[in-house]
Amino acid sequence: MKSSRSKNSPVTLLIGTRKGAFTLKSDARRRTWKVSAPIFLGHIVHHLMQDPRESKRWLMACKTGHLGPTVFQSDDRGKTWKESKQPPAFHKTDSAKRARAVDHVFWLTPGHASEPGVWYAGTSPQGLFRSEDHGVTWKNVDGFNENPMYEKWTGGDKDGTPDGPKLHSIIVDPRNARHMYLGCSSGGVFETADQGKTWTPLNKGCDAEFLPQPDPEYGHDPHCIQLHPLMPDRLYQQNHCGVYRMDRTEGRWHRIGKNLPKHIGDIGFSITLHPTDPDVAWVFPMDGTSVWPRTSPGGKPAVYATYNAGKTWKRLDKGFPKKDAYWTVFRQAMACDQKSKVGLYLGTTSGEVWGSTDEGRSWSCLVRHLPEIFSLEVLTR
Repeated sequence: MKSSRSKNSPVTLLIGTRKGAFTLKSDARRRTWKVSAPIFLGHIVHHLMQDPRESKRWLMACKTGHLGPTVFQSDDRGKTWKESKQPPAFHKTDSAKRARAVDHVFWLTPGHASEPGVWYAGTSPQGLFRSEDHGVTWKNVDGFNENPMYEKWTGGDKDGTPDGPKLHSIIVDPRNARHMYLGCSSGGVFETADQGKTWTPLNKGCDAEFLPQPDPEYGHDPHCIQLHPLMPDRLYQQNHCGVYRMDRTEGRWHRIGKNLPKHIGDIGFSITLHPTDPDVAWVFPMDGTSVWPRTSPGGKPAVYATYNAGKTWKRLDKGFPKKDAYWTVFRQAMACDQKSKVGLYLGTTSGEVWGSTDEGRSWSCLVRHLPEIFSLEVLTR
């Protein structure tokens, strides 16, 4: 769950881009914004995250063409950084068939509130790693990475998104550190009740139109999964094949995206949840027709909001361009704060950050001309 600082303080956004990271800070009323100097200019930054248990500590997933994938840590709000001594890496093996190498670290998730120092990382190809020392060293979660079903679940390194298959959306149940979810593109949604020792596919009800089997147990393509912290048994998912909601006690995904206008469709990457109302969610639909342009339908960007858990949706586009704006918003690039009127933010691949201070009803551009935006997070305090 992405959230922001206390209600009467400025908001700071953490932005990961193809050419480095940036911060974007507002005044207390969120009317003016100031972008920072670049952090690690030239590095590919897939994710920049704050530790909500220790607000000065940030972790950043980086890659350069020459140095390969790694993770950096800061304990002074990004003023200084140290590289991990042991970045995420698969076990070495003599078997060419099972040999895997991390191409990039794609996702970072802080551990449970009861486990200070614990972090999880998701990689491409799909791998799950755990650190118990604030990201200094990382170890394989063998229950997933070495699972006998790994290759069948993930389909191998050729079966994924165009820039590589990914493990993402690592979610720790706020009630129980041993209960977790994750998403694989491709592979589907998986759940563990023993902190990663064993995993079970959780894809019942979810479409996988690109597979020959009509209702497969795994092999799906979730793009972003969110759990509501005040109703931890409620999950939402933006999938390659639509928008879904699950109430975990039922254990089945329901395609709530079918209630979006048919000419818009329910294809996209990101989904964000209201911090206090489990029935409210926002998505940014993109064109999923023909060869998958994955841009705003018709060049007219809009956020769609549901206020009743997906029964109906409302178009929110006031302030956005009315034509010729073919935006793509990646799965980690939409977030909200926790002000009394929730602020909503999205970053585009064309390097713009747009914000709303009235829960998406009206929008303005906060900054332009950044590199291609991969991720956007909100400082929690």
